[in-house]
Amino acid sequence: MQKIKAADLPALLKQEGKPEHHFSGVKSGYRDDLGFSVASSWEANYARYLNFLKEKGQIKDWQYEPQTFEFRERHGITRYTPDFIVENLDGSVEYHEVKGYMDRASKTKIKRFRRDYSELKLLVIDKENYKQIAKWSHLIEGWE
Repeated sequence: MQKIKAADLPALLKQEGKPEHHFSGVKSGYRDDLGFSVASSWEANYARYLNFLKEKGQIKDWQYEPQTFEFRERHGITRYTPDFIVENLDGSVEYHEVKGYMDRASKTKIKRFRRDYSELKLLVIDKENYKQIAKWSHLIEGWE
């Protein structure tokens, strides 16, 4: 078995027709406790966290990938579907994007969303944010 340098992995994955962000830690698929499919275990856990917040009366409601946004630009990335929409207790809404790995396409989507829909609030749940939430995992049913 030949060893591969980490820096060479994106090019090799692209050559094999796999996305550059493909890595073994992603566990996509249907979750019985949630009743829908997610792109990763982080998204599943974040959905469980939002359920926890809703049960505790911290948010009013949430939905998974309910809306796709079209961008003004007609080349490259032209649309984006945030992971979650969260309705706060005051009726305001915000979009949440769970990102353990920020590739170029993800950066472009977020940048274009913030430019084209500047009146909407987008929170990016990155590795550091996720670690903070994971501290509560012992209280959240089904956490993976």
